[in-house]
Amino acid sequence: QLTPSSLLRIGQLSNVDLNEDIHELETELPRQRPNEIPHNEKLLSLKYESLDYDSSENQLFLEEERRINHAAFRTVEIKRWVICAMIGILTGLVACFIDIVVENLAGLKYRVVKDNIDKFTAKGGLSFSLLLWATLNASVVMVGSVIVAFIEPVAAGSGIPQIKCYLNGVKIPHVVRLKTLVIKVCGVILSVVGGLAVGKEGPMIHSGSVIAAGISQGRSTSLKRDFKIFEYFRRDTEKRDFVSAGAAAGVSAAFGAPVGGVLFSLEEGASFWNQFLTWRIFFASMISTFTLNSVLSVYHGNAWDLSSPGLINFGRFDSEKMGYTIQEIPIFIFMGVVGGILGALFNALNYWLTMFRIRYIHRPCLQVLEAMLVAAVTATVGFVMIYCSRDCQPIQGSSVAYPLQLFCADGEYNSMATAFFNTPEKSVVNLFHDPPGSYNPMTLGMFTLMYFFLACWTYGLTVSAGVFIPSLLIGAAWGRLFGISLSYLTKGSIWADPGKYALMGAAAQLGGIVRMTLSLTVIMMEATGNVTYGFPIMLVLMTAKIVGDYFVEGLYDMHIQLQSVPFLHWEAPVTSHSLTAREVMSTPVTCLRRIERVGTVVDILSDTSSNHNGFPVVESNPGTTQVAGLRGLILRSQLIVLLKHKVFVERTNLNLVQRRLKLKDFRDAYPRFPPIQSIHVSQDERECMIDLSEFMNPSPYTVPQEASLPRVFKLFRALGLRHLVVVDNRNEVVGMVTRKDLARYRLGKEGLEELSLAQT
Repeated sequence: QLTPSSLLRIGQLSNVDLNEDIHELETELPRQRPNEIPHNEKLLSLKYESLDYDSSENQLFLEEERRINHAAFRTVEIKRWVICAMIGILTGLVACFIDIVVENLAGLKYRVVKDNIDKFTAKGGLSFSLLLWATLNASVVMVGSVIVAFIEPVAAGSGIPQIKCYLNGVKIPHVVRLKTLVIKVCGVILSVVGGLAVGKEGPMIHSGSVIAAGISQGRSTSLKRDFKIFEYFRRDTEKRDFVSAGAAAGVSAAFGAPVGGVLFSLEEGASFWNQFLTWRIFFASMISTFTLNSVLSVYHGNAWDLSSPGLINFGRFDSEKMGYTIQEIPIFIFMGVVGGILGALFNALNYWLTMFRIRYIHRPCLQVLEAMLVAAVTATVGFVMIYCSRDCQPIQGSSVAYPLQLFCADGEYNSMATAFFNTPEKSVVNLFHDPPGSYNPMTLGMFTLMYFFLACWTYGLTVSAGVFIPSLLIGAAWGRLFGISLSYLTKGSIWADPGKYALMGAAAQLGGIVRMTLSLTVIMMEATGNVTYGFPIMLVLMTAKIVGDYFVEGLYDMHIQLQSVPFLHWEAPVTSHSLTAREVMSTPVTCLRRIERVGTVVDILSDTSSNHNGFPVVESNPGTTQVAGLRGLILRSQLIVLLKHKVFVERTNLNLVQRRLKLKDFRDAYPRFPPIQSIHVSQDERECMIDLSEFMNPSPYTVPQEASLPRVFKLFRALGLRHLVVVDNRNEVVGMVTRKDLARYRLGKEGLEELSLAQT
């Protein structure tokens, strides 16, 4: 779909001025409010940088690697295992902390409200109870939202899209900081206690990743403490591998599913993988589940029992009672279709809602107000549903934590209250395991409808919250409803057990929203402790994914796209063979000479209009002007370290021995390299020369101009590059391919489309 004008523009980055968009919007809509941020999903943001997953093999690096003998490499390998064990232990402990605090605070809240409701049911005036419940919810959520909106906005949501981008090679600011972890943990406790339709499972993945990134560096830049351990791992490649281990440990702490954690990291998270990594990640996941298990068992008073493997335990399904027959398989497939359609609906609604939020609710105070509104509405809806429900069940023999009597006879409780008047995790388990006849179909239908919209409205608020448990809860409710109606139709046949259909519905709904297949099958199997349902769950998830993908993409991919992140998928767009490197690359390239004036380097780095991060180093004779062949590539961060340590030589004697920099100097500056503005270079120093030959990477990856886009993409993506130099047949630099040049091309509805770049 290349028009002549776009062929003329080849190579030049089309920087869109956002004012043009505003003018276009004003011609369409009569008067735009001034506080509106125009947002167009056909944009790619320039604020995201890439990570250096490709290590720079300069002379310093090679000298250090040659000095390391076999024994030292073994030490490094042992350190990797130690770090993985520490990641597992700490992630498990954080999960325990979240679980115990949530249990106590939510229990306290529900007891207060329950006593209040019981008191006012007798003498009238229930509106006061509603007010109390709504106020409690809103105030707790307000605190949780304020810390996220004003202190660390990256901690909002589940954090899975952010971690996915990080593992893909995009540097999302502040995503693996200690501050983010603290806000994430406090925020998720407050939002679950505040009664929002959220789960605490998604944020565990983000927390595990932050823990992993922190431990593997052996220091905290936020606390300004350096423990001088694990210095070998202070580079992006190593950090990335540990972050994928942290994500897996988070999943396995959340669901008690170590294998599911490894598969989640493989399927959803990591863009780079190798076999050694699998075994280490499995180790971290196992340790994390075990830690959580032992600590919670001690807390619950049965120390030798090891009975609670994850934050959510779906309880055991008995294989004897709960087999399935061959005629149920079409029913399961049908449930998968329903899950896919409902999931696609959920994602589409959430997409429009998020677009609205990006445009209008971008001020922190507005975001906090919206969160409080959602909290109050959730409480009100719950109260009204319980109040209007006449579904009474006998209390004896039932395991309800907070039975609300309301208008039921003595010795009975309100069945709607078990769904709303509880943390979502407990409600899911109730829907799976309560005996047939515990719920009225009307109750389940109303609950599904209300909770669907509440969960959709809640995801994307400025609070830390996961989408796993709400999806499971919606699915379990309509699945149980489905099971009840089946047993009506089949006159109470034994195989139509509602709990089994609740499990399938939960899998279908979650699969339809997040589109995970393999890892979700294993997580569901591990969390229910039952392999019998492996095949039906797999069928349901496959159907849900196929049906959902037909309409709209998965929730996490959608949010990545809405944030305009230059995310690289596994393959280049299918129809992109017509494009070559010459048309994709950015020109002109800022090159440095091998021996360059310090003033020139400072000016290039201070130039805000270009803001490049990698500079090809070329050989050029001082007398001539023509550019000669490519000699290497040097990064902005390396140049800044050189300027900071003043590695210059004066004009006259170029063979002067300078203070040797070691790799350690570069590692100490990682990951927050100082900005160029903070480095002072005097007028005399500007006239000095700087020799780049031992710091540059002498063997950068290059492609010829004629290479097709899929070929360039494959090389860039598989090696995790950040810069790919394009050369002509004389080995002279003609352009540079970076992540944004490749992520710009995407398959749209009409075929290949090119996104514009904007400073959003």
